[in-house]
Amino acid sequence: MTTKKKTSSSPRPAPREKVTEARTLLPGSEKPAFRESTGPASLPSTRRITVSVIVCRKQPLDTATLGALRLTRTQYKARHAAKPDAITAVRSFARRFGLTAVAHPERRTVQLTGTVAAMQKAFGVTLQQHHCTDGKSYRIRSGSISLPTSLTGKVEAVLGLDDRPQAVPHFRIAHAKAVSTSYTPVQVGQLYGFPANASAKGQTVGILELGGGYRTADLTAYFKSLGLAAPAVTAVSVDKGKNTPGDANGADGEVMLDIEVAAAVAPGVNVAVYFAPNTDQGFLDALSTAIHDTTNKPSVISISWGGPESSWTTQAMQAMDAAAQSAAALGITITVAAGDNGSDDGVGDGANHVDFPASSPHVLACGGTRLQGSGTTITSEVVWNETASNEGATGGGISAVFPQPAWQKNIPATAKGRGVPDVAGDADPSTGYQVRVDGQTAVIGGTSAVAPLWAGLIAIANAQNKTTAGFLQPALYAKPSAFHDITAGNNGAFQAAIGWDACTGLGSPIGTAIIAAAASATKTKKKTAKKTTPPKKKSAKKAVKKPAGKAAVRKPAKRR
Repeated sequence: MTTKKKTSSSPRPAPREKVTEARTLLPGSEKPAFRESTGPASLPSTRRITVSVIVCRKQPLDTATLGALRLTRTQYKARHAAKPDAITAVRSFARRFGLTAVAHPERRTVQLTGTVAAMQKAFGVTLQQHHCTDGKSYRIRSGSISLPTSLTGKVEAVLGLDDRPQAVPHFRIAHAKAVSTSYTPVQVGQLYGFPANASAKGQTVGILELGGGYRTADLTAYFKSLGLAAPAVTAVSVDKGKNTPGDANGADGEVMLDIEVAAAVAPGVNVAVYFAPNTDQGFLDALSTAIHDTTNKPSVISISWGGPESSWTTQAMQAMDAAAQSAAALGITITVAAGDNGSDDGVGDGANHVDFPASSPHVLACGGTRLQGSGTTITSEVVWNETASNEGATGGGISAVFPQPAWQKNIPATAKGRGVPDVAGDADPSTGYQVRVDGQTAVIGGTSAVAPLWAGLIAIANAQNKTTAGFLQPALYAKPSAFHDITAGNNGAFQAAIGWDACTGLGSPIGTAIIAAAASATKTKKKTAKKTTPPKKKSAKKAVKKPAGKAAVRKPAKRR
């Protein structure tokens, strides 16, 4: 019998069905059309870009225990970092479309880099360059992102395809004629009862910045004028963001305000400034980098940037909130400015809006007041609202995205969502903070000043209590006596009232009382953790050795 000779054949192409796999839309990725453009232009298909893919956790965090229990970084990594098979699936997906992948498991992020053409095919989107009326151009996508069904349930967000600005800084430079009085941050701390001669040595405040920069010479001169040693400040680059000072009226005002307020009220504190691009990707990457930074180890993170909830995609908000949950689990506090445009947050559609990320239930949202006083005595404090003179007003209201958390159960019954803000502090530029920016002295206000003010106070609390306050909202809402209750004024649609209100939250701080509240919260955490530790069980091997037919007599357990 003769056998047929095998003929050679060319290598088989990769199975086409892998590339044309059925797809599903990524929930929450819908992006509205860009309206501030003079028209789209072609985008070079060979241009290389990087996106951040957020994948699911190994195990979900139990948000009900945040603030009551705390994880070490080792425990967090073992239980709540990225699910390995999700990273594997994204890596496989990346190879199919010619993208390179770099994974950051603790941050649950896989960064993919490739050409515009490859990204469009990989995520089922169209990317265009839009030139805007302000002379700038951005890479824009509209519609939803689609993913192969093999990634369903594994990928939670894809950020960075679109690079339009996501947030604005919440600071206001005072007009010279409008300033009735101004304070150094130290004087504001004295009015709010921050402990005299307090030190935050050993603590680090992390500050997120989406533009601008600082000059070391300015910081040295400023703190010398206060009679304080200049803080150690470290610039951390995220997604190629850099410390780039240059415009005293622009983002530099934000950067210098944040550093100077936080470090002036918390002498001895270290400051780590995370610079990132002003995109949804840059914002999240900066936050997750700060949370998982094992070099600088910030115990408090201050954020003075944000935008109306309506300006965010749902996937971006959920990813940011999930990162804030991680911070809470690790014992890191996040303070966030509530916005400077009153109850409509500058949207101008006749409806009420709150600012994000202040509306995340896992951050401490900071609203604004108009503060007047002398020495350690407050003579007047009302809601900041200077809209009549175009000087802004504190943000605040009820979230349309996040439900009301349990610790806000006593806020007005009509509120079905998360109430903003939680706390408040001096923000009116007409009673603002004396700071130094690009060689000039200026008076600046805005809720941007309140976030670092509270961050500095919490850094002091951490140093005095010898542990981090972490997620302390439940403890603060249980101690209304730790606040100056603000009962006069409004931010547009919402009126100040006795107790919590959607203008100034619980009120402005009584510094020593806040430190005590943070200490009591820490004691509660320790008790809860001890109670939930299961008793050691005797091994099955020892049980087998016990004589049959006799009642087992247990010896009293030794006290530990």
